[in-house]
Amino acid sequence: MAAYLQWRRFVFFDKELVKEPLGNDGAAPGAAPASGPSASKFLCLPPGITVCDSGRGSLVFGDMEGQIWFLPRSLQLTGFQAYKLRVTHLYQLKQHNILASVGEDEEGINPLVKIWNLEKRDGGNPLCTRIFPAIPGAEPTVVSCLTVHENLNFMAIGFTDGSVTLNKGDITRDRHSKTQILHKGNYPVTGLAFRQAGKTTHLFVVTTENVQSYIVSGKDYPRVELDTHGCGLRCSALSDPSQDLQFIVAGDECVYLYQPDERGPCFAFEGHKLIAHWFRGYLVIVSRDRKVSPKSEFTSRDSQSSDKQILNIYDLCNKFIAYSTVFEDVVDVLAEWGSLYVLTRDGRVHALQEKDTQTKLEMLFKKNLFEMAINLAKSQHLDSDGLAQIFMQYGDHLYSKGNHDGAVQQYIRTIGKLEPSYVIRKFLDAQRIHNLTAYLQTLHRQSLANADHTTLLLNCYTKLKDSSKLEEFIKTKSESEVHFDVETAIKVLRQAGYYSHALYLAENHAHHEWYLKIQLEDIKNYQEALRYIGKLPFEQAESNMKRYGKILMHHIPEQTTELLKGLCTDYRPNLEGRGDREAPGCRANSEEFIPIFANNPRELKAFLEHMSEVQPDSPQGIYDTLLELRLQNWAHEEEPQVKEKLHAEAISLLKSGRFCDVFDKALVLCQMHDFQDGVLYLYEQGKLFQQIMHYHMQHEQYRQVLTVCERHGEQEPSLWEQALSYFARKEEDCKEYVAAVLRHIESKNLMPPLLVVQTLAHNSTATLSVIRDYLVQKLQKQSQQIAQDELRVRRYREETTRIRQEIQELKASPKIFQKTKCSICNSALELPSVHFLCGHSFHQHCFESYSESDADCPTCLPENRKVMDMIRAQEQKRDLHDHFQHQLKCSNDSFSVIADYFGRGVFNKLTLLTDPPTARLTASLEAGLQKDLLIHARRGT
Repeated sequence: MAAYLQWRRFVFFDKELVKEPLGNDGAAPGAAPASGPSASKFLCLPPGITVCDSGRGSLVFGDMEGQIWFLPRSLQLTGFQAYKLRVTHLYQLKQHNILASVGEDEEGINPLVKIWNLEKRDGGNPLCTRIFPAIPGAEPTVVSCLTVHENLNFMAIGFTDGSVTLNKGDITRDRHSKTQILHKGNYPVTGLAFRQAGKTTHLFVVTTENVQSYIVSGKDYPRVELDTHGCGLRCSALSDPSQDLQFIVAGDECVYLYQPDERGPCFAFEGHKLIAHWFRGYLVIVSRDRKVSPKSEFTSRDSQSSDKQILNIYDLCNKFIAYSTVFEDVVDVLAEWGSLYVLTRDGRVHALQEKDTQTKLEMLFKKNLFEMAINLAKSQHLDSDGLAQIFMQYGDHLYSKGNHDGAVQQYIRTIGKLEPSYVIRKFLDAQRIHNLTAYLQTLHRQSLANADHTTLLLNCYTKLKDSSKLEEFIKTKSESEVHFDVETAIKVLRQAGYYSHALYLAENHAHHEWYLKIQLEDIKNYQEALRYIGKLPFEQAESNMKRYGKILMHHIPEQTTELLKGLCTDYRPNLEGRGDREAPGCRANSEEFIPIFANNPRELKAFLEHMSEVQPDSPQGIYDTLLELRLQNWAHEEEPQVKEKLHAEAISLLKSGRFCDVFDKALVLCQMHDFQDGVLYLYEQGKLFQQIMHYHMQHEQYRQVLTVCERHGEQEPSLWEQALSYFARKEEDCKEYVAAVLRHIESKNLMPPLLVVQTLAHNSTATLSVIRDYLVQKLQKQSQQIAQDELRVRRYREETTRIRQEIQELKASPKIFQKTKCSICNSALELPSVHFLCGHSFHQHCFESYSESDADCPTCLPENRKVMDMIRAQEQKRDLHDHFQHQLKCSNDSFSVIADYFGRGVFNKLTLLTDPPTARLTASLEAGLQKDLLIHARRGT
């Protein structure tokens, strides 16, 4: 009773009387009453209604006259005569349009069961598919209750003598159905209900004194005694899945719920129960609360007094009374079309229409019953947005009452729907930091926090100095459990001085830059930072060494240098025994790390020498820097032995062949550090013989000047001229060196004698004796050349005279061919034969076999072809002025070049002739004749 009195009462249903329809298209049950002259009258059912049921869109009634009435949604009442006397029980299936009824066709106790197919008609009435007596044996007894399974394979009938019959098989046909007595007892059966759980079918049986269940889907029908409390007629019902299909038994003291194998919870609802019904999650109970003398449930209803009866609608899940009202003499309660209908003895039908969910929630909000509103919304399957709105209103209510702890719990339930800033603004006060922390923690756990939320939560932890919570927040087991922005968390922790926590996050989530920043800039643990870099993959290790290498080199140069050596040769991460040492290593570009050693020349030298030894194909910058470093050390070294060693190292590096492509850079480095041996070596390698000569001249190294001329004079003859000019300008006694130079100039004919004399005229110490031998030899050679030239001129004149005579003879005298042998086969000539002006004769068949053309002598053709090629070459080169200038400049004998070009006709003037055609023809014939004579002359010579 106490539990019952604690339940709140609400008006979640609207009550109204059902009215008759307006014309043919009447209003639906529960519609608002009409007004005016045409208002409908209240619906009144026929008198004598004894039993009711509902389903398949209709309310079904049975009366004392044996008629069954149907009231559809249109409220057009129809009926038919089902029994001759009376109808006592009805059961309308919900999934099939099948109606089972029990009634009497004759006086006495002989109830009949009829199965009606409402979809088929027989003379305008529903088709009765089966009729059979309800009593299985010979003893007469009264039917007390009836139930049918929705699969049409089971039907159970309870009797007042305590027995229950079970019809198994197709209940719509006699031959497929088998009837047997399932239960016998001493107390009247007051309720039956089938419950389907998978493939198992249970039958609940309740009497006035006990409750039991049977498994009817198998054999032997095992029975379970559930309780020793019973109930009256119509005081039992089967709940829906929201209550796990429990069997409800409404006793006078309590309402009990049962599973097939045990009793469930009970509710202390007092009052004499008349009707129990289940409707859409609600338990509907009609009870008589007045203390009156009990009446037998099996006596005539007409004999019962008209007492006030209370109808209560209970919400068992949320523990409140959804509706409560008073009726007079309720016949039954039906559920159809989404509403409850209460039939009273006066034939009126009362409709109870449930209010919509939003209306019910608003009623609860007005009374500040937010917890109940939340439970109601969940049971009504309200969407998440609607629930979040309730949580927010509940939180606002608690916040206004000062219950901040309770308010933040409600706000937490709005996460994902309500903007977090709405809640955060309410708890920014320092006194409410605990509540703000709780909200932000949940926000992160649901992975809905942004960087600002993470910053705020970590600031809360640091303000509270709650290290345990902070560690719990950041130390997650896996990456998938991280519910915050790691980089933001690192920044906040670093700013707050929680370096160890920040390092933990950075290391575990591979934020290498942040880890190194904290180690180097905040903690200044350089050893640990270097160790960490050594564990990173190659790409990260390379980039971080470029970024932090200078800092590390400044504080721990040796260890940093060793790491750089490994990084640039064969790098493998140092995973403390977990790395794969067999995997191929990577190497970075060593040249890119040279700037790190800016202030550490000793380590730089060790690094560069290591790279040049271990990795000969290192970038050129490595060797350039190593050369520069060795030259610097050599230039600044004062110890002779050490300086000599450094000198040898520098020369060795220059001779390694690594500076062929960067000759200029190496030369500049040697010149900058005044490394003369290196400069001379590079001059020689670069074939800069002029620079070598000038170097020795600047240092007045006469012997070396001659040596350079002797070694490289063949490649660059002008060196001798420069040497002669150099010695000629010297006021010292350089006769020995001048004589040596002149001997070479004379032997190679490098300079004209006049130029030699002019060059030596600048030297006051150079006498005629110095060049006497040179001039004598030169004059002798020229005398010999003159004699040879005169002999050649005389021979050319004689040849020219002879050729002119032959030309004249060809013009004036006939040519006699006296050859007796063929010039090809050396056989005696026979006709026909071919003769040429050159004097050669041929058999015609030999000429045709060997000649390339009819106009050319096969014997003279090769020589003539050479001459013609020379003539064509002369004609092509007649205008080659650039070629002539180049040859003139490069030749040792310019006069010979000029004479050669003069002979080619380069210097001849071009004369245009406009002779008449006959004269032009004669000229062309003479030109051809001259060509033949020239060919003949060349062959003769």
